[in-house]
Amino acid sequence: MKGRQAAPGTTRKARAPRGDNGQGLVEFSMIVPVFMLILLGMLEFGFLFNHNLTLQYATREGARAGAAMADGSQKDTTCSGAQISAANVDPLVVAAVQRVLTSPGSMIDMTQVPRITIYEVSNAGTVTGRQNVWTRTPGAGPAVPCQTGAPPLDYSPPVSPGWNASTRTPTSTPPSIGVAITYTYNFRTPLSGILQIIGGGGITRVTMTDRTVMAIEPTS
Repeated sequence: MKGRQAAPGTTRKARAPRGDNGQGLVEFSMIVPVFMLILLGMLEFGFLFNHNLTLQYATREGARAGAAMADGSQKDTTCSGAQISAANVDPLVVAAVQRVLTSPGSMIDMTQVPRITIYEVSNAGTVTGRQNVWTRTPGAGPAVPCQTGAPPLDYSPPVSPGWNASTRTPTSTPPSIGVAITYTYNFRTPLSGILQIIGGGGITRVTMTDRTVMAIEPTS
């Protein structure tokens, strides 16, 4: 018996095999999390890299100021070439760091910079353990030397300095000054949520530490 023929002028519609219905939707739902992970990962890395560059610049500026001023006996452009004292050195170091962190274009969240540490490194490259830790006290720090009318620093000095600036004598073999910052970077994109979907945990922040060490400029 011959099969049933289609009427002239008509065509038969091919039926999709059973099981293919919704396959495209399933594949799409599997690809989207991976695509979003890559996209958000790139964005997050860009933000993280930007923050890290700012931290590096801030510690470098602080260490440069401290190395140039030494024990306060040397003149520095920080004070427009004026003579300063040992008591002015660390406030000017902190001011240099804070100026970079709060500069236009900086993405740093100052609430996540709890302290700025100024420490001594011997001329042999060994951290001596002597340090001054300035803690965050918004608007309650000392006035910035040589900058009349400038708002007070957002960091306050330790009650008992562990490394007095007056001992940073710029001899022919001077020690080095180090400036360190610890910063907590909070994710700025929904990357954490994507990581949770694919089983990567709920990481929402990264702790970064940056430090710069410079030799105190000798006078002879």
